[in-house]
Amino acid sequence: MKFVTPLHWLALFALLCGTAAHAVDYVSVSESNAVLYDAPSLKAKKLFVVNRYMPFEQVVALDNWIKVRDRSGGLYWVEKRVLSNKRYVFALPLLLDVYAEPDSGATRLFQVRQQVVLERLESTGTGWVKVRHQDGNVGYARSTDVWGD
Repeated sequence: MKFVTPLHWLALFALLCGTAAHAVDYVSVSESNAVLYDAPSLKAKKLFVVNRYMPFEQVVALDNWIKVRDRSGGLYWVEKRVLSNKRYVFALPLLLDVYAEPDSGATRLFQVRQQVVLERLESTGTGWVKVRHQDGNVGYARSTDVWGD
């Protein structure tokens, strides 16, 4: 008879936690604005109204509601119909530099102010994210300087 030791359970737990840590889904507001609620119901308390393109981390999905987390860690409920899987990122520093290449030595193409939302085109996997400004300019920002990647 084989026994499972506490070490085996610990290894299994670490494996499961490691897998779950990589499964982060982001959504964004697709309507002109969205109401954030404290519960999944139109009768629940309305907490905030947010603008189009605002990115959120998806935490829980129900039939018509999504529980989301904002960049500060706040949890809210929002109607599924006003969200999209199209990805956007939120500028974190006072001025975010966007470069021509994924390299801080590359030419700086433009800057955006804190809290400006940029379309996320792709992640390089090397600490950079390719973004598009609303005016059409495309470049690269450091992943650590944006939220939603």
